[in-house]
Amino acid sequence: MAGLVVRGTQVSYIGQDCREIPEHLGRDCGHFAKRLDLSFNLLRSLEGLSAFRSLEELILDNNQLGDDLVLPGLPRLHTLTLNKNRISDLENLLDHLAEVTPALEYLSLLGNVACPNELVSLEKDEEDYKRYRCFVLYKLPNLKFLDAQKVTRQEREEALVRGAFMKVVKPKRSRLNTGGKDMDQGGKSDASSEDVASSPERHYTPLPSASRELTSHQGVLGKCRYVYYGKNSEGNRFIRDDQL
Repeated sequence: MAGLVVRGTQVSYIGQDCREIPEHLGRDCGHFAKRLDLSFNLLRSLEGLSAFRSLEELILDNNQLGDDLVLPGLPRLHTLTLNKNRISDLENLLDHLAEVTPALEYLSLLGNVACPNELVSLEKDEEDYKRYRCFVLYKLPNLKFLDAQKVTRQEREEALVRGAFMKVVKPKRSRLNTGGKDMDQGGKSDASSEDVASSPERHYTPLPSASRELTSHQGVLGKCRYVYYGKNSEGNRFIRDDQL
């Protein structure tokens, strides 16, 4: 079968643009496969995965799996990667995994809305990600790695104490007599779509505001969260004023 790679108990079917798991894949490989890689497809459903009862590793990166994701019971599965899918309901996913993958030790959800990461969304920051890790570890206390980072003893202890309170709940919105605008429970109204459309587009830049004008040559001093300490860093050079 074109695109199928089998090496011992490892089965790969990558980049074939399939929307569901081919039936013949489970029929031919399900009885012996321990590692299955279905990344870079167009999967929206995992129907057919029940043929792979002995799986220990499952790679599902870069697909189109959403909150309706359903896994069969996989009692031996210890590694699951779902990077870059369309998962947004974190609690629903974690409750499902706790039920069907009791041996899970490695989980990666990077690139999903459910995983708040400042490299994916500028609205998220490091604290959002810490809260996310705390909640995941509360739900799945047996994890040893989360998003390629080893779970520390401090994180595990914090999850026991605070994990249940780390879930982010969005305020419910109701239609009140506010001239057609939505209001949340705190009484604040949403901006109308016309207001949003008329607002000027803002582009992200890590530079301080004083350095964004091309006509301004005045030096500025700012702070940056990320510092490069490499041996060949440009920051290791000193430039005199007469060299500018």
